[in-house]
Amino acid sequence: MAQINPSILSADFARLAEEAKAAEGADWLHVDVMDNHFVPNLTLGVPIVEAIGKATDIPLDCHLMIEDPDRWAPQYVEAGAGSVTFHAEAAAAPVRLAREIRAKGARASMALKPATPIEPYEDLLPELDMLLIMTVEPGFGGQAFLDIMLPKIRRTRELIGKHGLELWLQVDGGVSATTIERCAEAGADVFVAGSAVYGAQDPAAAVRELRAQADAVTAAAPWACGH
Repeated sequence: MAQINPSILSADFARLAEEAKAAEGADWLHVDVMDNHFVPNLTLGVPIVEAIGKATDIPLDCHLMIEDPDRWAPQYVEAGAGSVTFHAEAAAAPVRLAREIRAKGARASMALKPATPIEPYEDLLPELDMLLIMTVEPGFGGQAFLDIMLPKIRRTRELIGKHGLELWLQVDGGVSATTIERCAEAGADVFVAGSAVYGAQDPAAAVRELRAQADAVTAAAPWACGH
């Protein structure tokens, strides 16, 4: 079954506790952490993640768009994140970092910017619980989906199948009712949706509708046979 992770980057920051609860039925709550160095934007840090975690029963999926994740990522696990994603382009020792995140009790995930190929990281995949393919340039919400990322999603799904891994494949950026089916057909099974959820009148209904769209496509997708 597809997983829908609403991104609080698109929520009302003055009402984060209420906005977290509004996404009822979500599988995870996606928390974008930006440092104004790795990406040209500044969002929130460890104390806010800890506060959000206390305000919702939905597990937190923290996406660290920051420099030096080797140093900072473990603190997000300690703050209550159930999944922590670091960027391949920023990590000095990705295998060691993934193992440390796992050892602290969270799922370890690695993200790739649009221009970063998956192939050099094939041997690292067994160290991860999830791989995130960015379908926009990281740093800002509300960007248009990059269709040129679909072949990369397919190649990544093929590598996951080749190695027989139980690895989630997440997409983030411009995911909506008009793009989620293409992502699912290409091989994604975890979907970050910001504006598509928090821009809807009923965020919980938007979560259900997006999941139904993705599930319908996945059921007929060749890659999902036996998935």
